[in-house]
Amino acid sequence: MPMTGRRLTSLLAYVTTAAAGASLLSGCGVLPGTTGGSREPVTVMTWAPDGTRATNMPGMPAMAQAYARWANAGGGIDGHELRILTCNEQNTSAGAAACARRAVREKVVAVVGSYSQNGRAFMAPLEAAGIPYIGGYGISEDEFTSPLSYPVNGGQASLLAGHGMQLAASCRKVSLVRPDTIAGDKLPDLLNSGLRTSRHGSATDIPALEDAAEYTQPAGRARSEAGRKNGCVAAVLGERTQTFFDSFRRLPTGDAEGQSVQAGQDSENPSRVRISSVLGSVSQPVIDRTGGARSPFEGAYVTGWYPEANDARWAPMRKVIQEHAFADNRVDPADAGVQTTWIAYTVLKQVIESLDSESITASAVSRALDLGVRIDTGGLTPELRWHYEDMLGAPGFPRIVNGEVTFQVVRQGRLVAQKPGFVDVGETVLSAP
Repeated sequence: MPMTGRRLTSLLAYVTTAAAGASLLSGCGVLPGTTGGSREPVTVMTWAPDGTRATNMPGMPAMAQAYARWANAGGGIDGHELRILTCNEQNTSAGAAACARRAVREKVVAVVGSYSQNGRAFMAPLEAAGIPYIGGYGISEDEFTSPLSYPVNGGQASLLAGHGMQLAASCRKVSLVRPDTIAGDKLPDLLNSGLRTSRHGSATDIPALEDAAEYTQPAGRARSEAGRKNGCVAAVLGERTQTFFDSFRRLPTGDAEGQSVQAGQDSENPSRVRISSVLGSVSQPVIDRTGGARSPFEGAYVTGWYPEANDARWAPMRKVIQEHAFADNRVDPADAGVQTTWIAYTVLKQVIESLDSESITASAVSRALDLGVRIDTGGLTPELRWHYEDMLGAPGFPRIVNGEVTFQVVRQGRLVAQKPGFVDVGETVLSAP
């Protein structure tokens, strides 16, 4: 029997509908929740060290994976499925370079929300391939010098400069214990730039092994150099900061001058040596693990990049973690690495949406950032923009666009704001040698 026009139209409609249904069931084709035609997936990478003897940041790639699950459940980012590659950077230059080479092989459009001290090892391969580095943790100098790096915070530079400002008001003398590494060598000048804002003397610089099992000797020297009254010991050793303050706490109760080694409010006991650090070296999870209100960190001063962990501005991130990180205990919303990754992916999302393109390339992402796309992080940072005129231009850290920090203190086992709002330390960083 010859096929009529009406029957042919009906058959074609049935076949098209069935094929579309099969595509959705198999996970291919148009993503649920999108409009128009299918857009190409976007592949990015997030790396961080894990299982090493020094600082580990497993929460950063885990947060990236949770973010992708959340984004894809809602139809992707502007219709693009978000695909996440993760890599263990291993806290070595070889590991960082290997992760970067893999990113190049996999043709990622960006490396997002990652941690590495080995900037020289990973930036060269990324620059050769034109791959932008968005929202790194801020631990390496290359993150603030490479034209393809787009930092979301002021890195260790702003933390140390801000910490000096925070300590200058309360500490008569300051000892700084920091890693005996190339990155660590920059920290004393930055801390001192903050201390100088209040005409304070320079801190005593005490280099220490980044991966030591105990720190009795540097702890003893730090306490002695901090002085007998209103002294402060600042330790910035990443994950080993907890180990340092455990050694510090175990020092004999006093020395020939009768110093006390416990942290505490100066008004309660002005002879006590107060301890301090920066976010990332001390965090709410560390305080919880070491005893909460009875932790050696009680009373400690802490400088951070972002609002305190219980601030309402973190609610969207907490919701994503609750719904899409399941029982993954690597993803702690109070961890500075997790928070930085969230902000970095917020940047990626808004850049992709601004492009409104069927396919997203690395060059398109970096071009949008260079041309000044504005990023709203919901108040977790100032508005971010990487146009030339927005950069601080500080020696060694020219690409800082967010020079604001927060001053916090540990009270009753919780990190809370010591001073409301953000403190701009841009000029202080500029004044560092």
